[in-house]
Amino acid sequence: MLLTVSGPAGSGKSTTAAGLAEALDLEHISGGDIFRDLAAERGYSPVEFNELAEEDEHIDNDLDRRLYEIARDRDDVVLESRLAGWLAPDADFRLWLDAPIDVRAARIADREGKAVERAREETLRREQSERKRYDQYYDIPIDDLSIYDLVVNTARWTAPDVLAILTTAIERYDAENDEGRHAIEGVELGGFEA
Repeated sequence: MLLTVSGPAGSGKSTTAAGLAEALDLEHISGGDIFRDLAAERGYSPVEFNELAEEDEHIDNDLDRRLYEIARDRDDVVLESRLAGWLAPDADFRLWLDAPIDVRAARIADREGKAVERAREETLRREQSERKRYDQYYDIPIDDLSIYDLVVNTARWTAPDVLAILTTAIERYDAENDEGRHAIEGVELGGFEA
């Protein structure tokens, strides 16, 4: 089984993806962890590295190629990143998590030990940078949620409740009666076809 978990910063992607991996006995691979490691290795904050990526498309291409290859070549994975749904053309489930910006900023501020207003400002800058790059590099409309099987506003439930909702949906999935599964085709991802 290949699951993707996508959504903006602070939406609960990491918590949910890790919980799904544990509950379903799958491996959890986080694009955000890989991106933050790359930024730290080069001495940048994630926001600065995002902005640098606007000028150097190799940053995104290298990360996204790794995630695409994982999605293409491996099974029993929960792949988590903003673009995971687009990078896994044959995923069994594509999940999108979201929450209002104020909720997400408060979560990020708590996690990173910073003021909420600063977290909000950085998050909005980061999202603007990402939206620009996804459109420019890949022609991906990141706000198009039509590719996702489930979209959840994580501010409406607790993290354990979100996990329970998604786990129940996945466990009750019946491949023989699935009339909605579809592969994503025709998206050009930095020279590799999805």
